[in-house]
Amino acid sequence: MKSLSITLCLLVTSILFAQETPTNSQETPKSTTTAPPEKANELKEVTIYGNKKQYLKVESDKTTISVRDNAMLNSGSSLEAVKKIPGVITSPTGSITLNSKGVTIYIDGAPSTLNGTDLQNYLATLPANAIEKVELIYNPGASYDANASGSIINIITSTKRKKGINASFNINYNFNKYQKPSPQILLNGKVKDLSWQTMIGYNYIDGENKTKNDQIFTSFSPNEHLLQKNLSLTTNRNFYFRTGTNYKLSEKSNLLFNYNLNMANDRFTNESSTTGTAIAYTNNSLAKNKNNNHELSLQYKTKLDTIGRTLDITGFSNFFDKKPITTSNGISNGDATYYNGDVNFKLVNHYLKYDFAIPFNKINFSLNTGGKYNFIKVDDKGIYNLNTTTNAITDFNYKETNLAFYVEARKKIKKFNFTAGIRFEDYKVDRTALQDNTTTKVDFKNSNFFPNVSALYEINETMNVSASYSKKIQQADYNTLDPNNFATFDQYNTSNGNPFLDPTFFDNFELKLTAFQFVQIGGNYTIAKDNNRFIFNAEPGELVSNQTFQQYDKINTMSFFVSFPIPLDYFLKGKEEFNKRMNDMDKMNYIFFNVNYIKSTTEGYAFSFDNKPILNFSAQAQFILPWDIKNTMSYFILPKGTWEIYQIEKPIQQFDISFNKDFLNKNLKIGLHCFDVFNSNEVNALVSSSNLQTKFYQKQDSRTFRISLTYNFGNLALKKDNTDIEVDKNKQGGGLLK
Repeated sequence: MKSLSITLCLLVTSILFAQETPTNSQETPKSTTTAPPEKANELKEVTIYGNKKQYLKVESDKTTISVRDNAMLNSGSSLEAVKKIPGVITSPTGSITLNSKGVTIYIDGAPSTLNGTDLQNYLATLPANAIEKVELIYNPGASYDANASGSIINIITSTKRKKGINASFNINYNFNKYQKPSPQILLNGKVKDLSWQTMIGYNYIDGENKTKNDQIFTSFSPNEHLLQKNLSLTTNRNFYFRTGTNYKLSEKSNLLFNYNLNMANDRFTNESSTTGTAIAYTNNSLAKNKNNNHELSLQYKTKLDTIGRTLDITGFSNFFDKKPITTSNGISNGDATYYNGDVNFKLVNHYLKYDFAIPFNKINFSLNTGGKYNFIKVDDKGIYNLNTTTNAITDFNYKETNLAFYVEARKKIKKFNFTAGIRFEDYKVDRTALQDNTTTKVDFKNSNFFPNVSALYEINETMNVSASYSKKIQQADYNTLDPNNFATFDQYNTSNGNPFLDPTFFDNFELKLTAFQFVQIGGNYTIAKDNNRFIFNAEPGELVSNQTFQQYDKINTMSFFVSFPIPLDYFLKGKEEFNKRMNDMDKMNYIFFNVNYIKSTTEGYAFSFDNKPILNFSAQAQFILPWDIKNTMSYFILPKGTWEIYQIEKPIQQFDISFNKDFLNKNLKIGLHCFDVFNSNEVNALVSSSNLQTKFYQKQDSRTFRISLTYNFGNLALKKDNTDIEVDKNKQGGGLLK
């Protein structure tokens, strides 16, 4: 009986989360000779339902999560919002995964050119209230880049336009013992066929990061031991300007233009020490990093005819540069030391793509095709000196050209939906590194086909089961290749990329049951050949720890996942009250659970510890308190176990809580938040290599308090703006991103 009640409850709640209910109209009863005529002023009772707020929608190949109307996600940065999404796990090295698979970040349907810390810094400065929704694409098909490893997180920024001129002022004031204000103003409007939106904001964030490396160098006899500690005090200053226009050329065509500017001026003060046998080293350093990022995109979208054929053409350019400068003064066993570094980094990216959709509605068949040309160029020159007046120069140059074409077909046969596609990718990658008067040149050329196939069976109106396979590639990005030392460098530490890394090839398999539009149970298996992983290593006979990337023959990952909600109102308030609240998500009480089981096996790597699987748990809850105060809470825990090649020795966990209330007819929104309430989010991991074992500890000032305020003014009557061109494959849960 208990399982039956939960099943019925989930069935009822699925309507709440996923379906839109139109106005409930009643049919006119048939007249009879005995029925008396109704009075003219007598009305029958009519129940009117508005469109429900759809925070979460699960489809066969993707999950869409609303951010703009979700109080749990819409304050803070885009990076914070992404990390709170069910199924998203941040690894001990800082990378993001989705149901254990690697993630490629897309923004408004286009893959981000930035990688590594540059990408994370960018997302940390993009405010979450600029996001309309986030799409989680678990096993992307041929219409997406093959260079997508395992899954895609597509961040779709707001495109709502209102008639006239409207504005919204936002401020997130974050604080602990450091101050972190982030004011912002959003302007938008619509004049005839032209709609526009502009966002201007500034972030000023002070913080700290503590790290400790307890390292044993095993190439010595006996082993040498070093204990290294570092305290980094950071000041991040960032100005951003984002503007977009949409011109309605006709009822079926739109021309969209976007320009985004980010300018950062960051400062890092480091206090570090290294102790060991006859070693006593201290170092104080100052690093400054200025960077600029310019993004321009032009998109033409048109519906070609009445049968639904569409064409989408997009051109995009990205210009990114950064200039980190480091100066340091150290003492090693009483002798003065110093290190100076000056790096000049520039990146240019251009691409052009088109997507063409041809539906054949009469036979439940659709065909989609498209192509893309992509060009990336990186120039990075570093000048260093370490305890000498002689400059050491490291010059890194990277150039990539990529030409791709794809075709994908979809067919529905009774309760079956089949998708099959193939993508052709032609890569030419040239990388040259000049270091210590030695030139390293690596050229990579590859032309390959990347197939995908999936099948979905509709068990009934609310349940389906799907299976899919895709082959992908992951090019080694500039962040993992560049030998320039832009992170850590002193007497006992270096950090650099590895220019010899090959691309990684993935085979992704997935089986999933989707129920009631938002419940998922499934598993995936990934085979990654020549996989790149971050590691600490050391040369034989040297007491220098190097942070770099290393390639492993094969990593196989098995993952099982389940996500489901519990509608608390059904149990706590009773069926009648639950039915009343079904029409308004803002007044619902619920808990959403997500569980992941992850087991990885690595070939070409000798573990110094037992390889144990990981169970990850997360939960998000919403409670409606008196006076219409909305309380949201989230909790995640990554227990002990083996994550890829890293042994987690202490659970990584965090608990967040927030309270939100609307005032002045919902024009004023005020929120009080506390993140990492118990200050427990820290990393304790063990990493082993052939000559070095490292116990790694990291703790940031993660316990933060926030006061968020948003005030809207102007014409708040939303006017429908035709910016979306419906595509047949969109309706089937995949295809072009909007």
